[in-house]
Amino acid sequence: MATPTIPGFEQQRIRVADGVSLNVAVGGSGTPVVLLHGFPQTHLMWRHVAPELAADHTVICPDLRGYGASDKPSGDDPDAYAKRTMAADVVALARALGHERFALAGHDRGALVAFRAGLDHPAAVSHLACLDVVPTLDMWEVMHGVSAAVGFHLYLMAQPPGLPEQLIGAAPDAFFGHFLDAWTVGAQVHPAEVRAAYLDACRAAVPSIVADYRASAGVDVEHDEADRAAGNQLRMPVTVLQQDWGAALGYDAAAVWRAWAPDLRHTTLTAGHFMAEEAPGQVTEALRELLTR
Repeated sequence: MATPTIPGFEQQRIRVADGVSLNVAVGGSGTPVVLLHGFPQTHLMWRHVAPELAADHTVICPDLRGYGASDKPSGDDPDAYAKRTMAADVVALARALGHERFALAGHDRGALVAFRAGLDHPAAVSHLACLDVVPTLDMWEVMHGVSAAVGFHLYLMAQPPGLPEQLIGAAPDAFFGHFLDAWTVGAQVHPAEVRAAYLDACRAAVPSIVADYRASAGVDVEHDEADRAAGNQLRMPVTVLQQDWGAALGYDAAAVWRAWAPDLRHTTLTAGHFMAEEAPGQVTEALRELLTR
């Protein structure tokens, strides 16, 4: 089965750091928009949204370091998968393609990278969108009680090196496939060839995916805590699209985000977690509205 691609986009490989190159799909022309994927996906999650935005923008869809066909450095260094490091990858990628300033949207893990890029590189990020996530520090604060069982993978992959990699590596398709199935609402949103591409990519990336999540229980929390203590906020227009899982966990998601983003548009969607694949029209519309602000 051939690996699916985003129609009309060119695949490139671009060096962003010592020993790290990213696989990236680029299409369209105009002001740049970078789209970052989530877990357990690759840049293919944007296959519906990216061509629509490419009518008016240069759209850049990388695989994050550690995911897809991008390089997967060792996670022995805790900073290797810090969102600060991954955000620096994104800025370096945009610059390599000739863009000093760009709009940035991310889903899930990619949204955490986008959030960090917005805080660390405000001169580079003109607009920011985060899909179905809350910042790392807030995530750990709101995940409590039996309702938080949906996030069991967060605690599993936060464990010291060894056990998570062995457990997940023993049955990677069952582990990653669980989330592809459980986090959808209604119709099947992952065609067979896309699902196979996601599982193939994850199967080859268990250590780096675990290292990404482990960083979010360590160094990423430290970085968020430092920014909260300093009163740092996102300076650009921000759009957040989320399911209504804040209500299930007993917190106000919009209020959580507003503490970080004064210029915020927060919208609750009825789509499942993979909203860019399940409700691409709504996501595209929200991103277009963001880019006019």
